[in-house]
Formats: sequence, structure tokens, C-alpha cells
Amino acid sequence: MEERERFLACLNYQNFDRAPLRYFGAWPETVERWKNEGYDPDKPPFVLDRWDWYGSWFFPHPPFARTVVEETDNTILYLNHEGILLRERKDQPQSSMPQFVRFPVETREDFRRFWREKMQPNLASRIGPDWRQKLSAYRNRTVPLIIVADRWGGFFGPLRNLLGLEKLCLLFYEDPAFLEEMMENLAWFLISMMDRILDCTDIDVFGFWEDMAYKTGPLVGPDLVRKYMVPRYRQVVDYLRKRGVKFFSLDSDGNISSLIPVWLDAGINILYPFEVQAGMDVCQVRKQYGKHLRMWFGVDKRVATLGKQAIDQEMARVAGLVREGGYIPGPDHSFPPDVSYEHFCYFMEALQKIL
Repeated sequence: MEERERFLACLNYQNFDRAPLRYFGAWPETVERWKNEGYDPDKPPFVLDRWDWYGSWFFPHPPFARTVVEETDNTILYLNHEGILLRERKDQPQSSMPQFVRFPVETREDFRRFWREKMQPNLASRIGPDWRQKLSAYRNRTVPLIIVADRWGGFFGPLRNLLGLEKLCLLFYEDPAFLEEMMENLAWFLISMMDRILDCTDIDVFGFWEDMAYKTGPLVGPDLVRKYMVPRYRQVVDYLRKRGVKFFSLDSDGNISSLIPVWLDAGINILYPFEVQAGMDVCQVRKQYGKHLRMWFGVDKRVATLGKQAIDQEMARVAGLVREGGYIPGPDHSFPPDVSYEHFCYFMEALQKIL
């Protein structure tokens, strides 16, 4: 089977030769460790299924110029491409958590200026002057085309990037009118972007990005999500469904158990990555919600630190789900540097066996 045929057969609970092979990748420090243990980036040990996945088209554009404000021996304070002032460690900038010092939006006028200057659906500048030709070439594709509005395609995650977590959470109670103004603009932006894209080609999945939960639960409860976010999800989903889009994914780490029925009601039918250390269990989720929900990943990456027996046990846990369909297994996030190259290879070999 070709990649797209296999991908769609899996999501549609049809017969397939095997499930797709995918994984999140590894931390930069992990890759450096693996190189010392025999990994050659030019000769990867596994051939992954190709998914053409686009997300950066939805970022603020033009991006903010990176501006260094302060630098010490250990840290750097700078304005990033999204307009966020943050302080980062110099030794591990990509895998350490930065300190968020200031966000680009503090007032309504800040937001309106940001949106007017950075969030216009101009595909010629976002994708390139040949955007129509590039997108039209996908009409006869053999690989899945997945459009995930990464970091700027949702109704919580993007607002957190604008305001910061504390201010955003307080707005649900202190100024819901401002909150709704921002959500309406986000819905308009997503629909406007996708309207132009779908004039050129169909797509296989449209994806939201939220990352709105932590180890024990979501950062905002189901009632507030239903009240403020679901109407905007429905705006986007209903419009895109009329344009022929069938699958809608949502990416959130953490324990999302209480939000799953809310997102299903909003028309979202794929969730990922089902972070096991946050209590997410794809087998239990399937028992609870049946085949209405498709799932990606959900294999505990931490077993790769524990050895071959633990890896085999974890693969056996999800193997039956793979055979049912509607589930594409893979590690529940990228591999940290305590995973050896030997155990990574064994993990991927064991994953291939259950596909």
C-alpha cells in the first residue's frame, strides 16, 4: 500500500497491510548521545512512513526580529519570533524550560495591533509566491496531507502565547468579552487560511493545537471549554467539513481525560499524543469511547530507558488496539537523553513488529 492509502485505511477502520510507522523524534542532547553510540544521521536505521505535515504557515507573520536584551555567562534574554520576551539557558536552549518574562498582548489595543500586523491570511507571504502551484500539486498525492495549525491553531494554546497562562486563565472570569473577541478572530483566521488552501487541494486532516493540560488535568475545566471554545471549534469544523475535510485532530499533552467528550462533541475525531506519564491509556480510552475517536501514539517512551523486557511489555499492551484500526501507535513524545541508542533501536524494532 502507498502511504496515503495505508493512512486512510487505518483511520477508516478498513483493512491495511500494516499501520504507519511514525515517531516524534528526539531531543538535541539525545541525538548527540546517539552519535557517540553509533548513530549516523545520514543513514537512519528505520524508514518512516512519509506524512506531509505543515504547521508553520499559521505563525505570526512577518515574524518578530530576534532581539537580544541581556546576556550572561549562563543565560540569554531575548525577544523571540512570536513576540515573547524569554530567558533561556545557553547550554540546553531547546530542551530546557525557558522563563517567560513578558508576552506581546496586555490590552485589547495590543491584541488588535498584533492581529492587524501579524495574523493576516496572506498565503503568498506565508507559503510563497507559488503557493497555488505548490498546493495544487497535492491533488494527485500518494502521501497524506496534514495541515496542523501548530501553536496558532486553537482557542487556548495560541491565546496563552499571546497573554501568558495566568492572564489567560483569569480572563475566563474577569473579561470574557475580550476572551471571545480573540477567539472569534482566531476562528476567522483559521477559516480564511483554510478557505484559500482548499481552493487548491483537498487535505486528509486538519489539526488544532492546544497543549492545555498537565499531569493531573486540564488548565481550564470542561464547563468553560464547552461555553467558550466549543462554539469556535464548531465554526471551524463545520465550515471545513462542508469543504470536504473528514478528519480533525487535536494535540494536547497532559491528562486530557475530562476534555475528551467535550472535544468529541466539537467534531474533533483524532487526539494525540496520550502522554502515559500523565495517566493517559489508549486502551482504556478506546473502551470508553469506541471507534468514534481515532488515536495517534500513546506508547510510553519511558520504557526505552528500562530495557528490552519493559519495551516488549509495553508493545504487547497496545498491540490489540493496532489490529482494531483507528489507532496509529508511536512513542508519546520525543526521546529524552537517558535513552541509549541501543534501546531506541530495540524500541523501534518492537514497534514495527506490532504494526
